[in-house]
Amino acid sequence: MSFESLNLNKPLLNALTDLEYVYPTPIQHESFPIVMSGRDVVGIAQTGTGKTFAYLLPVLRQLSYSEQRDPRVLILVPTRELVIQVIAEIKKLTTYMTVRVAGVYGGTNINTQKAAVHAGLDILVATPGRMIDLAMNGVLKTKSIQKLIIDEVDEMLNLGFRTQIINLLETLIPKRQNLMFSATLTDDVEKLINEHFINPYKIEIAPHGTPLERIIQFAYHLPNIATKINLLELLLSEDENMSKVLVFANNKKLADRIHEHLNKKFAGRVGVTHSNKSHSVRLNALRKFKEDEYRVLIATDIIARGLDISDVSHVINFDISPVPGDYMHRIGRTGRANKDGIAISFVADYEHEFKQEIESLMKIKLTKILLPENLVISNLFTEDERPTNLYDKHYLKAPSIKTSQGAFHDKKEKNKKINLGGPSKRNPKHGKPKMNNTPPNKRK
Repeated sequence: MSFESLNLNKPLLNALTDLEYVYPTPIQHESFPIVMSGRDVVGIAQTGTGKTFAYLLPVLRQLSYSEQRDPRVLILVPTRELVIQVIAEIKKLTTYMTVRVAGVYGGTNINTQKAAVHAGLDILVATPGRMIDLAMNGVLKTKSIQKLIIDEVDEMLNLGFRTQIINLLETLIPKRQNLMFSATLTDDVEKLINEHFINPYKIEIAPHGTPLERIIQFAYHLPNIATKINLLELLLSEDENMSKVLVFANNKKLADRIHEHLNKKFAGRVGVTHSNKSHSVRLNALRKFKEDEYRVLIATDIIARGLDISDVSHVINFDISPVPGDYMHRIGRTGRANKDGIAISFVADYEHEFKQEIESLMKIKLTKILLPENLVISNLFTEDERPTNLYDKHYLKAPSIKTSQGAFHDKKEKNKKINLGGPSKRNPKHGKPKMNNTPPNKRK
């Protein structure tokens, strides 16, 4: 079934033709008529299946021309990168339409964003924190919002935006349409849906935890971070097929450490992006990776969540996330557009439990491969990696007395002092003060 079989208008069809899109994905095909009906929708599909177009196409189809100032459509996403990406997708689809759209997010000048909102909008794409700031300042009016779209809601809850989202849901007008699209559906998300959505229609293209068929998944078992860095450098040096590699690290400090090491050998070909980097640096790193100027991009989960990066040849989990669902988001960056992908996980001893949880979720085992013979195994351990002995202080064993002299022994010189008594005994001139036992009334 092609896009022409859907109830799309001419401007949207022309835009899709320019993009050379012919056939809708399953999530796009199933979502379109339900969203058009005005019913609340919860869409669950694997990463890279076109969830953004799944809600944009019907929303734009129903969006009429207007000159009112307040936005009618609000799209919430967890990160500034996703704000920029969603706006880019909207602009692709509205080439032949007159639609006012703007994005707001933290880390940049709020006054510029205030001016954009004040000028008038049809669609606002925002992160929850900055959206709340603008609403509290009185610049953003929510009374005209007819459609609320929450993208990657599980990640928003992980980032601590639950209070902001609930406050927003309670302040919007009750008569609105709620749309939620994500790759995972956690218990917290289910609770949010049950409390604030009205009889939502659930579209689940792929059950949570189903592995992507086009991705080959491997695992190396390694002792520590230092050996992981050695292996990553070795693979990049020897495997020419690793042409576009996305490396995931669990935290910003580790991402910087990996980048510092790799950049010594692959200078100018390795980038890093995380929330401590400035907005311009993050955008520049993504641009260089998309344009193949960077062969390797090192990122944290929050930054890479939902980003559309094509032709990623390999995803490397430098360390295993304790959240199994994050693994699915990571490996979903490769194996797109009918191309095969490879996901490699570096697993340390303390990460085996996380690996088992991922395997249980996907109902498959990661294929373990032997370490290369020329890999340098490091003996350097961080404090978190170093094995600890529960009784290393011998709590259950009495301390030994190496120089015991028995129960009786001579006193030390400082303890041989003789008690000379009080001042009167040490100096007889003072004498002992006499007590007057005469009653007070008979004293002269």
